[in-house]
Amino acid sequence: MLEKIWNKKPTQQVEQDRSRVFETTVLPYISSGYNLARWLTRNEQDAEDALQEASLRAWRAFDTFQPGRNGRAWFMAIVRNTCRTLRGQKQGREVEMEFEDDSQVADSWLDPEALLIREANLQLVHQALEELPFEYREIIVLRELEELSYKEIAKIVDIPLGTVMSRLSRARRELYARLCDAGGEITR
Repeated sequence: MLEKIWNKKPTQQVEQDRSRVFETTVLPYISSGYNLARWLTRNEQDAEDALQEASLRAWRAFDTFQPGRNGRAWFMAIVRNTCRTLRGQKQGREVEMEFEDDSQVADSWLDPEALLIREANLQLVHQALEELPFEYREIIVLRELEELSYKEIAKIVDIPLGTVMSRLSRARRELYARLCDAGGEITR
């Protein structure tokens, strides 16, 4: 579709237009893509590599992007598929990742005990999330962390809407069970 418009302009103008449209369609979702890649790869370096590869794939395939389509879902699907490809190439390589919590400055008013409890809860949740099977982890991250709709998740993961809902339900139950096994109930 975009190809028809671009074929009528001089080559330099086409590349500038393409770059501009790409920047407004894909680049706003780079941090979401990184977040998804970080959870799926379980490693910051692999997440960076996956995001770079996904961005290149998105750029190469951008001529096939249809205007009016959801750019976030389109890009997140590319990130997800790239992570799955890299996961297959690096099967068996599991590395723990550390998460940065930028909210500590905002929470500096909390007493030290509350901060320790909050940090312990975050570590439990991160560990439980990392232990989930890939299919559950990606659904939880897309829904709960990236706040995508069921419909967007269905497009990204390429499964029916009903499967998204049932997989999310099973993922939440599994996450809850792991949290209960790890530390009893999460402290509030």
